[in-house]
Amino acid sequence: MTAALATRNHDLALAGPVGSLDAYIQAVGSIPVLSKEDEQALAMRFRDEEDLGAARELVMAHLRFVVHIAKGYAGYGLPLNDLIQEGNVGLMKAVKRFDPSYDVRLVSFAVHWIRAEIHEFVLKNWRIVKVATTKAQRKLFFNLRKKKKSLAWLSAAETKAVADDLGVSATEVTEMEKRLHSRDTIFDPTPDADDEHNFTPAAYLPAPDSDPAKQVEAADFNADASTRMRAALNVLDERSRHILEERWLTEDKRTLHDLADEYGVSAERIRQLEVNAIKKVRNAMAL
Repeated sequence: MTAALATRNHDLALAGPVGSLDAYIQAVGSIPVLSKEDEQALAMRFRDEEDLGAARELVMAHLRFVVHIAKGYAGYGLPLNDLIQEGNVGLMKAVKRFDPSYDVRLVSFAVHWIRAEIHEFVLKNWRIVKVATTKAQRKLFFNLRKKKKSLAWLSAAETKAVADDLGVSATEVTEMEKRLHSRDTIFDPTPDADDEHNFTPAAYLPAPDSDPAKQVEAADFNADASTRMRAALNVLDERSRHILEERWLTEDKRTLHDLADEYGVSAERIRQLEVNAIKKVRNAMAL
């Protein structure tokens, strides 16, 4: 299935110039529509014999319908060629799952798969932040877009009418309408932006440490901690204090082996002195 359907791009490339959407649409429009009998025969060949050539013919014959469906989503501001591409993915999934034993035309079955793929693409790319995450929100998103007859906000009566029609609350309709009217905003300013006219969120949101009271509190805490640390170090003997300072209180920290060589003892002994010194400092600072 995958190998045969992957050849569709090659076939369509032969129909017109690469990158020309109009040529693609014209090419798929020229592919003959299958009769019900031919469609059933191809579908049975694919189902029973795994004939990938039959699957390719089914896909090719229905590409025109994908174009027609994709054009209905042109109002979302997304490239039509991307919408068509996503719809083609849905068509291939439909062909793979189509059961010819049911007396249903493939296009009737495939339309749901085509729309599902396009819907997913629209929701992922319409905004940087997703406007709909649950199944109910997705349904409301697309239905509300269809029912809004203008760019103006819905009145209370219109909101209630839409809510009743879609089986949701008026609050949900209003919330989705807000999302539809919202626009993505860059958080950080561009490097060459004029600071006087820069109104991105990064320019006016307060810094986490901008509260003067918190700054004073943090300064007092650090000063008190430093004072208690110095007092706690004075309870240590000279060797233990030197080991602790060299191991923890300098930028160029020394290893246990370095200090062991300096004092002529084992590294394990330096480790024991370090542990005991830390305990004494903690006890002194806790008082």
